Amino acid sequence: MKHYHLTTFGCQMNAHDSERMKGMLEGIGYFEAGEQADADLILFNTCSIREKADSRFVAHLGHAKAVKATRPDVLIGVGGCWAQSVKDELFAQFPFVDVAFGPGQVHKLAEFLTSDSLTAQGFFEFEGFAGDLPSKRARDVQAWVQISVGCNMNCSYCIVPSTRGREVSRPFNTLVAECERLAADGVREVTLLGQNVNAYGRDLRVGGDRRPRRFSELLRAVDAIDGIERIRYTSPHPKDMREDVIRAHAELPALCEHIHLPLQAGSSRILKAMRRTYDRSRFMDRVALIREHVPDCALTTDIIVGFPGETEADFAETLEVVEEVGFDGAFTFVFSPRRGTEAASITEGLVGHEEKVERMQRLVEVVQRRGHERAQRFVGRALEVLVEGPSRTDSARLRGRSRHGKAVNFTGSARAGAMVEVEIHSASSQTLAGEQSLPARALV
Repeated sequence: MKHYHLTTFGCQMNAHDSERMKGMLEGIGYFEAGEQADADLILFNTCSIREKADSRFVAHLGHAKAVKATRPDVLIGVGGCWAQSVKDELFAQFPFVDVAFGPGQVHKLAEFLTSDSLTAQGFFEFEGFAGDLPSKRARDVQAWVQISVGCNMNCSYCIVPSTRGREVSRPFNTLVAECERLAADGVREVTLLGQNVNAYGRDLRVGGDRRPRRFSELLRAVDAIDGIERIRYTSPHPKDMREDVIRAHAELPALCEHIHLPLQAGSSRILKAMRRTYDRSRFMDRVALIREHVPDCALTTDIIVGFPGETEADFAETLEVVEEVGFDGAFTFVFSPRRGTEAASITEGLVGHEEKVERMQRLVEVVQRRGHERAQRFVGRALEVLVEGPSRTDSARLRGRSRHGKAVNFTGSARAGAMVEVEIHSASSQTLAGEQSLPARALV
């Protein structure tokens, strides 16, 4: 028997791609190993969004090199966005790597492993959907569904368009059928994935007038599937967050009360330099529309600190937006130049490291304070929680997630995959705590 070990870096799309890699590998006779040292194939699914992810991966790759030095027959494979971004120098820099492939070439891994000759090969064309491959899901009742690949945006700091290619939507009926199969298999929560998920369907045509498909149509079709009780999606772009999608949150029973709406910066001047195609006013208009139609909706976001040219006044505008919106949570990042992007070539107005760190500290304080204030609205309420397993901080308690995307730690009795009602007793900026108030409702 042959064994593989897979390490995943980066976003939910990468995690989903890794599930497909595992399903594909086990379909050709491989079994998962708990440690690299026990594997015949050591795989990495890489990320290149931030410099920190690059550094972490290279350290892991060094460990795999040491394993191969003692067992020369071990194969080392590198997939994902980092592999795509350094495709021209990967084998020269890391000659011990046997196979490398970009996000659009996951299926080529199986072809390589089953070929007669295992000479080093690289596969970097944009031609496939990992979503069409079999998967090995991490959780029985939750599943990711890839609805599109690539991105047509041109954000000046982002490497994704060059690593995942142009935007292509998967066929509408294919996606509905996949969600129906997942529901029949016991899945009750699906998360729809795309680099710009709410741009789905612009390249598809339907009806006599050949109009484009709309993301809201897909949401309604998935909501109508018997057994699907929760729908999430990530990540949307503010410019494509239209009223039909927002209304869907108010009208569709399965669509969760949570929208992740990336801000990136509160200054219109910096947003223009980032090529985000919206300004502060447009972003706040979307927030107002969401709050009008879905008052209890949880809003989370992404924010970059220290983009080239960001002045103290620009950063103050970001703090103002965070104060005004009151996000339920935020992923915050210090700007990191990515090879081949427009922002990486900027040499004027660079923000020093110490200044970035200081601004980040101030931003995190506001995010956490406002998040804590927002979370208090849940105290005293009974929330529906999908159980994920034991609490990470207290094995005597359980952990799950509410429809608002909030982590909930609670006392009670239920197995993973059950739906329970939890009375919330306290709330921090990150998590809710409470006690199960009704018997668990099994979902499988």
